[in-house]
Amino acid sequence: MNTATTWLTRNVARLMGGDSRSADAAVGSDGAARDAAPRSTHERLEATLRRNGEALSPRVLRRLLTDLQQVIAPRVSEVEGGRRAAAIAQWYAGASEAERHDLWLLMCEQFTPDAARVKNAQQKYEAAMGTPDAPQAEAALRRVLTSPRTRLLQRFAAFAQGMRFLVDLRAEFLPHLKTDKRLMPLEAELEQLFATWFDVAFLDLRRLSWDSPASLIEKLIKYEAVHDIRSWADLKNRLDSDRRCYGFFHPSLPGEPLIFVEVALVTEISASITPLLDESAAPSDLSKATTAIFYSISNTQTGLRGVSFGDSLIKHVVETLNEEFPRLKRFATLSPIPGFRSWLGKHCARQLELLDEKRLAELGRAVGAEPPQAAQVMATAESLAREPEDAKSPVRQFIMECAARYLAREMVDDKPVDPVARFHLGNGARVERLNWAGDPSSKGLKQSFGMMVNYLYDLKRIDKHRAMLGDGRIPASSDIDALCRD
Repeated sequence: MNTATTWLTRNVARLMGGDSRSADAAVGSDGAARDAAPRSTHERLEATLRRNGEALSPRVLRRLLTDLQQVIAPRVSEVEGGRRAAAIAQWYAGASEAERHDLWLLMCEQFTPDAARVKNAQQKYEAAMGTPDAPQAEAALRRVLTSPRTRLLQRFAAFAQGMRFLVDLRAEFLPHLKTDKRLMPLEAELEQLFATWFDVAFLDLRRLSWDSPASLIEKLIKYEAVHDIRSWADLKNRLDSDRRCYGFFHPSLPGEPLIFVEVALVTEISASITPLLDESAAPSDLSKATTAIFYSISNTQTGLRGVSFGDSLIKHVVETLNEEFPRLKRFATLSPIPGFRSWLGKHCARQLELLDEKRLAELGRAVGAEPPQAAQVMATAESLAREPEDAKSPVRQFIMECAARYLAREMVDDKPVDPVARFHLGNGARVERLNWAGDPSSKGLKQSFGMMVNYLYDLKRIDKHRAMLGDGRIPASSDIDALCRD
């Protein structure tokens, strides 16, 4: 790049609102053009013109900031603040994704705690520790740590559709966190507020039945995340007399389940999802039911990611079922194993190395290649899953052993590696039984060669199982431990 072009680049940058320092950043030491780092909202608010790629001009950005500040102005009442927040939400509804991104950035960068006051309060708190002044110093520190952003979000939650707006807003910006770390303060603040606003103490457990409002039943079809609801007949089967469906509801999101669970009342622990989803099957005799099978749990709100409802939901449902059906003795799941096939694709070779020569030879003969290779074993397992074989099949036995190790031994950051296992084991269940061909659907085959697993909730051992998991040991039945062969 020649001197004239460099001069032009720098001065155009000044004209567009940048300073000479940001202009130099756009031109490298070798004179070549560089992509300038995105300007902060502080820089953009002081500028005259917007840069290429910026959605809102500095003038519009300043007006939007003023509107946000007026929501929490000291003399503005809660009601008026909520009304002003609702007006911004209305603007947001018609804004482009890039314009919405600018609003997120304003919330992150312009409504932060006062750093000097925080530092001063923290120093006073540290100096007061162990003295009679410590409680007062802690209270002062807590007050200055409450950012203007917290008050802003509280005002947005105050108007009629405010909670819906905030939940949807968080769902929209979550995918942007990986590429724009500037959004992290807003994410952390919303997660913390949601954990309080959606605490189980404020939730209502309701049974969903065929007699529920049609608008609510349609939500089950929309949000079912484990086994797709194929038709109204399928849905009616899941809400039949021998089934129960419960959901948690929040008063600020009426008619919208936050999470729901589907339960089958049967006489033994289920090994396959097929009979449970069979629309033509006659309802079970409730007088003989001894076992409750949780076969689908679905979160419905992406914007509430990180806010845990499942633990409390299962506890409340168990209590409710026990009151209605005192004969129930067992509470278990019939769960998918969503991460198994992907994990085995990466670790199959290592699992083969654990076999002795005799079993390796048997497996090689079964797949038609000695010694057997990972790709051949995976392909044969696929065909066996589609056409269930004898339980003594070397390939089936090998895959079952790998699945047992995956569920009962594999941990990352002291947590089970499989997401469904992490959920149920974290709630105090144990890995009870593997079920070959438990889910013959294309989704089941893709996730785990069609295998499913039962997690058992032994009500007398839930605390013990949690303690085991806290010590780095995954609770598992003797059958699962035997399959692990370690």
